[in-house]
Amino acid sequence: MNITITGPKGLPISGNLMAFRRSPLQFIRDAVEEHGEVVHFRFGPSRHVYLLTNPDHIKEVLVSKQAHFRKGKALQSARPVVGDGILTSEGKKHLRQRRLMQPAFHRERIASYGEVMVRQAVDLMSDWKTGELRDIHSDMMKVTLAIITETMFGKTVKEGADQIGHAIDVGLKYVANKGSSFIDIPLSVPTKSNREFLESSELLDKTIYSLIEARRNSEGEEHKDLLGMLLAARDEDDGEGMTDEQVRDEVMTIFVAGHETTANTMSWIFYLLATYPEVEKKLHDELSTVLCEKLPTVEDLPQLKYTNLIVQETLRLYPAAWTINREVVEEVEIGGQTYKPGETLMMSQYVMHRNPRYYEQPEQFIPERFDSDLLKRNPAYAYFPFGGGPRVCIGNNFALMEAALLLATIAQRYRLRLAEPNQEVEPEPLVTLRPKNGLPMRLEKR
Repeated sequence: MNITITGPKGLPISGNLMAFRRSPLQFIRDAVEEHGEVVHFRFGPSRHVYLLTNPDHIKEVLVSKQAHFRKGKALQSARPVVGDGILTSEGKKHLRQRRLMQPAFHRERIASYGEVMVRQAVDLMSDWKTGELRDIHSDMMKVTLAIITETMFGKTVKEGADQIGHAIDVGLKYVANKGSSFIDIPLSVPTKSNREFLESSELLDKTIYSLIEARRNSEGEEHKDLLGMLLAARDEDDGEGMTDEQVRDEVMTIFVAGHETTANTMSWIFYLLATYPEVEKKLHDELSTVLCEKLPTVEDLPQLKYTNLIVQETLRLYPAAWTINREVVEEVEIGGQTYKPGETLMMSQYVMHRNPRYYEQPEQFIPERFDSDLLKRNPAYAYFPFGGGPRVCIGNNFALMEAALLLATIAQRYRLRLAEPNQEVEPEPLVTLRPKNGLPMRLEKR
């Protein structure tokens, strides 16, 4: 039996789309507060979206009944950026690609990248000066791009790194705009955004295909980087490897998913530390005790407990992926409500992670909350920064290790202060949750 579902009143044609686009995070939080655990939105004349905030319902969508869904419109729109890689592919193709990629992300394999992460962080700080005002978000984008290129290709792509970063940024904005629009303008129409996007795609394709070609031509050499793993991967059923196009799509997926997301997390960490000096002091005390002024290593991470708690709590308040959408492809019942093909179910980490039912003082930055049995007490999908089910982020361990090592390396040498005493930093929910207009901060040598 269907339940009664309500939602905010919308405009005749666009429905709730304009209100959502003006302030997505505030809109969905207000809607949940007013309308309960299932909220109905209409985006455009006929696109119906239902926001779910019951963890058990979210688990049904992502795990037990996931076969009834496909990726939501925003990620379908990402295909021109990342191709048909693990992020966007469906069904058997997704399972095959994930199986081929899994060995590259085993804990033992990614542990070997720890030295690269620390070295790139040290290199980033080589021209930092105390008292200097810097855009820390830009710096975090640079260091995570350097890390992903070196771990992917075995070398840093220094020439053209800024252009690559800009091209990825253009692609992400294109996906965000396309995913929240009810007017689908084909790429063949020469609008300004379409032209910019096609130019950026051409640059990325040229860069990635040239690296793949160079590697294919270096047969006999052993490469332990991610590209080497992808090229060497073989399907256990048919013994086939990936085509150049498949490798390109997976490389592009890792570039986008593994660069922007961690950069955002690091930016939010430094913003929160500047806002909560008592947390920063505990971090510095731990770094002094555990590291004794030496650079951190992967082996230090189990002892850097508070450092890891800071990462967890930051992902609660500012999850890189702030929403997950699934489009119904086969009629399905979730929580007593029947959803029909074409309808979209939305699940927001940003909303769930700030739900007072599961978190005391949900708006406050309290890393200690995770130093308990909180995750065992709460339902599984009250905290899901990396998604869940068969599509849980394949790089989650890579991201957690990278964030902890970057934090330990940078905080060991610098305090980062807000540019202004009462500086407001607004989250910008595009494909990922980034600080809007960057993050100006002042450096203070420790």
